[in-house]
This record gives sequence, C-alpha cells and structure tokens, in this order.
Amino acid sequence: MAPEHRSFAPHLTRRRLLATGAATAGAALVPATGTPAAAAGKRRPAVFRLPNGFRPEGITIGGGPYAYLGSLGDGSLYRADLRTGEGAIFSAGPGTPSVGLKLDHRGRLFVAGRGQGARVVDARSGAILASYALTSATPTFANDVFLTPRAAWFTDSFQPALYALPLGRHGQLPDPDEVVTLTLGGDWSQVAGEVVNANGITATPDGSALLVVQSGVGGLHRVNPRTGVTQLVDLGDAAPLTNGDGLLLIGRTLYVVQNRQNAIDVFRLAADGRSGVFRRRVTDPLFDVPTTVAAYQGRLYLPNARFTTTPTPDTTYDVISVPV
Repeated sequence: MAPEHRSFAPHLTRRRLLATGAATAGAALVPATGTPAAAAGKRRPAVFRLPNGFRPEGITIGGGPYAYLGSLGDGSLYRADLRTGEGAIFSAGPGTPSVGLKLDHRGRLFVAGRGQGARVVDARSGAILASYALTSATPTFANDVFLTPRAAWFTDSFQPALYALPLGRHGQLPDPDEVVTLTLGGDWSQVAGEVVNANGITATPDGSALLVVQSGVGGLHRVNPRTGVTQLVDLGDAAPLTNGDGLLLIGRTLYVVQNRQNAIDVFRLAADGRSGVFRRRVTDPLFDVPTTVAAYQGRLYLPNARFTTTPTPDTTYDVISVPV
C-alpha cells in the first residue's frame, strides 16, 4: 500500500535539535582521550581503500572511530575503522543503490535508497529494521538524509519535496503509512526532468529550520519545516553551488562538498541560516569527485565517488581525509 502523505512538522526546537543534530558533529571534533585533535589525526591514515567496484556516495561517522559508507552499486554497507583504515562489508545490499546515510545514537543507519525510498539498518548486525517507500510519485530519487531527535528528513532530487519519518519519544520507528511529505515552495523553483534538485541537507545553526542545497541551479535554501516555504540563503558574492552535494554543519560553519570541482566550500552562517559569508575553498590533489563529508576528531572524511570514471568491478575507490 502506498504511504499516506499528510501535512506534518516534526518539532525542531533549538534545544532538542542541537542535542543530537548539529551539536553532535561539533562534539565529535574533540578527542575522547583529551589528546589534541591534530595529534590524534597524525596517528590515523589520511587515505583508506574501499573494496574495488564499491562505488561509494554517502558517509557517516558517529561518536566512535568508525565510518559507514553505502554503495551506489548493489547498496551494500561498509564499516571502516578510522584508526587503521581497515574495514569490511557488514550488510549485503538489496541490489539497489544506497546513497546518503546517517547514524543515530541508537546504532541505526538511516539510508536513502534512490528510487527505492529508504531503509533503516542495524549498524551492528547489518539487519534491515524497516523499509519505507517515501513517495508514490515518479520519478523519485531519495538522495540524502538528516536526523533530528524527532524525525529523519530525506531529500528527493527529482520531486519538489522533503520526506519525514517521525520518530517516537524514545526513537520508535514509524509505520510505513506514517511517512510525511513536505512540499517545497517559496523561493524553490523545481527544474523539470531528471535533473538533480534537492541534494544535501542539514539544519540552521540555531536549529529553527533546515538547509537544502539545490544542485542543478546552485542555490542554498532555508526551509521552514512546518510549511515547506523556502528562502534562498544570501551567500554574498560566493559562486553558485551548482555542484553542491553533501552538507556538514559544525557550529556556525557550513561545509559544502562541490563534487565536480573536487573541493569543499566553507561558509560562516548567521545563527538563523538566512545569510552566510564565504570563508575559503578546501581542495586536495587526491580528491576525485568527492560527494559527502563527515567529521571526526579534527578531520573531515570524504568518499571519492569518481563519477568521471566509468565504473567496473575492478575500479578502485577510497576515502580521503583533510584537517578541519
């Protein structure tokens, strides 16, 4: 049965959102041992290999030294130890892509599944805990996901909408018919066809709204989570975020992965996310179309999706880290 789509706004109070959303990323920059972040980074590999043919896109890191990545090929999930760079596939894919993913503090991975909606996976056992269609609209492309204490928000690159999985008071997962659609309006202008529109997603620094990058036209939008009305964020003279992909917010610093530019654009945002100032562009000679970014103990980790390389079972892939 197709999900019922109704108007819904999971609570996004500043205190609750920052408890497990934006603040989590910032807290992860402080080593648990008290060792300075720069020193800790020197002991960890700056590059680690993924299985040949894996085709990574999304990455997420929790409070421990483990990164989780999804495959655009068969959807398998890979766990890597950041201390050694070693890892393994722990959840065999369903045969369809895994795109963006996020880990919650309960050890659950929320995975965007492109045309297959979303699924929730146990990060320890790899078992699928729940699956969601998200929408009956076509075409659809569930691309990225962001977690708040009350909801998991998914972007759709082919539809002018966000989807929310409302979470119970104790993190209970919703039933499949409780998926909520938030139609985007205001400054949002959807590009027709199979053009990447909504892509990376995060929250404003004060937790009052969501931020979504519209890759096809290069705009960063502030989204009211109750109404879906969007406002273009004023980024001054910064170049358009035409290839903007994954977003990461640490405090008031926003990192925007520019995949085709092999770069990360860094902005300082106003607390409410209505404006921002371009600070710098981060590049690395080892970047090969990075797509998403996660942080751990003073370093940023980005998977090289290598979109300009024709994928084969023998194509090599890796994750690159650079200092915050």
